[in-house]
Amino acid sequence: MKLFLLASLSVTGFAQFIPDKPVVIHPAVNSVPVREGSLIGPGEGLGATIAKERPPRAQGRVRPPAPIPPPPKPPEIPAAAKAIEQTKQGSRPAPAVIESFDGLGYSGEGTRGGIDISLAVGPEHVFQILDGNMAVFTKKGKLLFGPVPNTTVFQGFGTRCSATNNSDSVVRYDQLAKRWLIVVPVFQAPYAMCYAVSETADPLGKYYRYEFQRPLFPDYPRPAVWPDGYYSPTSTSDDPIPNVVTQKHACVADRERMLKGEPATEQCVVIEGAVFMLNSDVTGTKPPPKGSPNIMLSTGGTQLLKHLEDDGIYFYKIHVDWSDAAKTTVSKPQKIAVAPYHYLCDGQLSSCVPQPGTERRLDSQGDKLMQGLMYRNFGDHEALVVDHSIATSANAGGVRWYEFRLNAQRDPVLYQQGTLAMDSSYRWLGSVAMDRKGDIAMGYSFGSAANPAGQRLASRLAKDPKGQMGFHETTLVEGKGSQGPSLRWEDYTNIALDPVDDCTFWFTGSYVKADAPSSTTRIGSMVLPGCK
Repeated sequence: MKLFLLASLSVTGFAQFIPDKPVVIHPAVNSVPVREGSLIGPGEGLGATIAKERPPRAQGRVRPPAPIPPPPKPPEIPAAAKAIEQTKQGSRPAPAVIESFDGLGYSGEGTRGGIDISLAVGPEHVFQILDGNMAVFTKKGKLLFGPVPNTTVFQGFGTRCSATNNSDSVVRYDQLAKRWLIVVPVFQAPYAMCYAVSETADPLGKYYRYEFQRPLFPDYPRPAVWPDGYYSPTSTSDDPIPNVVTQKHACVADRERMLKGEPATEQCVVIEGAVFMLNSDVTGTKPPPKGSPNIMLSTGGTQLLKHLEDDGIYFYKIHVDWSDAAKTTVSKPQKIAVAPYHYLCDGQLSSCVPQPGTERRLDSQGDKLMQGLMYRNFGDHEALVVDHSIATSANAGGVRWYEFRLNAQRDPVLYQQGTLAMDSSYRWLGSVAMDRKGDIAMGYSFGSAANPAGQRLASRLAKDPKGQMGFHETTLVEGKGSQGPSLRWEDYTNIALDPVDDCTFWFTGSYVKADAPSSTTRIGSMVLPGCK
């Protein structure tokens, strides 16, 4: 978690987030590879695999509902933050939704909603993960496979990856290699990270499977595609760690060998005193220049110490050496000055967004950058886009978004920034991407005391004034009911570009249907004018 930036720059010129504790970057260490069973599988392919039945859930004792805490007090918003709030809708008409259909989640008796949403799009398929389940759809919304436990892809591969069905699983489409990547963490000791890389562009075919044991709890993985590796930052704990406070991990698996189904390694760098991180994730078919370091970003602040605001985004540069982990390097964090921000509702696991007809509020996850950190190489420049949820001057929630560009030293430099704050409603849990023309679309949750949480998208053309979304918001789905009793909502949404045209944005987030006991996900697509 994060908060107010403790020290923007230390005397060494590097960022520090915890008082009297410089960020400590440990040497890279090889994770322990574990191989039990067949490297390639499952069976004749994922689409031909019958999922194993889950063991029945233990009944456990019935606990009374937890008391609902009051929302945090709205902070004072500085003038520099107000100055970049977009308080009016864009002047162009809202782009139309092309496809729109329900994904995983509640769909009737025996089903339920969840959090931890992931979405990837290939030439013909839409692949979605929700909590511990995965499913594959056509682009028209026809269910082709699933829902099945995430462990299904690891059937016949040992006793950890194939048996431990955890949330926080993620799917990516590697556009450079035309392959699918599935990452499933193991949260029970001995901890591990499980990777499955498709043998072909068919998500229902066979996969190369890998397991790497980790010494530390691998929470909140956010895999990213880079030419020299599959990067996956993780976190040890949401609670303070004695003498350290926060502890994160910058991990990378050997993409080149995994794409060939060869024995592969994973390296991890433990970083103490850091904030939740995101690695740059290639979008499009033009890779970064050969040998380019991966860029890793974070917000400032430290929620665990009640430092809830900052005026910087922080970057690291990672160079991985697959021949010798001792030569792998992670640079110290450096500050990119941005407009000030305050974590929405003081950070994660907070009583934040109001809902109609209930005192239960929804969580904001306001302490971290939201997935993903999208990278695109335009030839004449390289861009990164990312967002997070912050407090607005209307005492509500907004999505702060950024575009950074890489300079000659390959350092990210702020190009533009803006905050969606059109009214007193909440916009939060965003996911942002850029098409091949440089246009930007961003999906997010939308809700208020009068509007059950639903999903919207904001968008802009590359020629629009900096910091402004030039189109009126697009509504993907309106919420029809309020969630209870849990405050957990999504944890994150997800946007992806269609590799067929590199123009079509696909987005997924949650909503509650009328009288439904839990949430359902919605999947939709749109294209901005002039791209195709």
